Amino acid sequence: MRLRRWTLGLAVLAGVVLPAVAWAQVTPAGGTAAGDDTQVIRVGAVIFYDFTYQKLPKITDAANNSVSPTSFNVARAYINITGNISHVVSFRITPDLVRDTTNVATVGSLLYRLKYGYAQFALDDWTGNWRQTYVRLGIQQTPFIDYQESVYRYRFQGTVFAERDGGLSSSDAGATFHTNLPNLYGDVHVGIYNGEGYNRAEPNNQKAFMIRGTVRPFPTGNALARGFRGTLFYIGDHVVKNAVRNRFIGSVALEQRHYNANFDYLSRTDQTLPTNPKVDSDGYSFFVTPFFKEKGNGPEALIRFDSFRSDTTNFKERRQNRFIIGAAYWFPHPGGNSTAALMLDWEQVTFQHPTPTQVKQQRLFVHGLINF
Repeated sequence: MRLRRWTLGLAVLAGVVLPAVAWAQVTPAGGTAAGDDTQVIRVGAVIFYDFTYQKLPKITDAANNSVSPTSFNVARAYINITGNISHVVSFRITPDLVRDTTNVATVGSLLYRLKYGYAQFALDDWTGNWRQTYVRLGIQQTPFIDYQESVYRYRFQGTVFAERDGGLSSSDAGATFHTNLPNLYGDVHVGIYNGEGYNRAEPNNQKAFMIRGTVRPFPTGNALARGFRGTLFYIGDHVVKNAVRNRFIGSVALEQRHYNANFDYLSRTDQTLPTNPKVDSDGYSFFVTPFFKEKGNGPEALIRFDSFRSDTTNFKERRQNRFIIGAAYWFPHPGGNSTAALMLDWEQVTFQHPTPTQVKQQRLFVHGLINF
């Protein structure tokens, strides 16, 4: 029944989108002006850094003292290499440096891995008014998270709800198709991925089908109406044959001159083996980012609340709630896409009927971003 509802929702979305729909920010590969075959390569960098004070839970150090841990961290560092072979063929290579927390031999070390590595083939020469139409092959963005982070912009604080609690990966290996439809009504992004995420190898023959459709119903209306977008996203996947791993997200975003706001509802089904029971879970997330001067220039704020149920069939509701509030300053920049920001933020995570037992978490951060 749940799958039928998802399928019906996607069919309705397609009926709305395909006749008339198209705009959303998507992360480019290289990108050149139409018909410009100048070969070019660009190098950029992204750094997430922070200072963390963990008020709760306290830990016991080697001398048996109860302490609130503190740490300076570089949570993530990207090197972005993008380029163009022609106005049709472009590419992106993004090495990712991340702290190892699992391998005994290298725990604490910064490890190199590939976050993005894909070729992009632009089809705008043949698609008329259907712009930003392309095919991508390789390790690339998954459709929903890349779209949402153009509205959220605070990944340097932490990942979006769909990634933290929804079990989505921001990148995976696969083949995808994207198009913006005429007259700024929305866009569609669809693809086949391994389904394991960019940091894991494909263990079998099962593939994940992903589709996102975004509607901007009033692209030429007043400022309030123009900023409204509705999105449906679906993943149909299997851990192994006949063991489902599905995701569905319904999302509403509102982009305005003085704030961005967004609400997500997420539903997921997981089954580790065909002989094991299916586990249904769901949750919702809301965030608003007020701009006190202008977006990306000067003081901003972040207010976010996530709520996630790990098992919808359990009579005792196992729910995790996350509250984030922060004050940010985005440094002025002379032009282009380069940005820098600092943010002081507070995060609290509480649990209802957790299994196994978990205690309240409270953390104070200073987060920083460099994007060049």
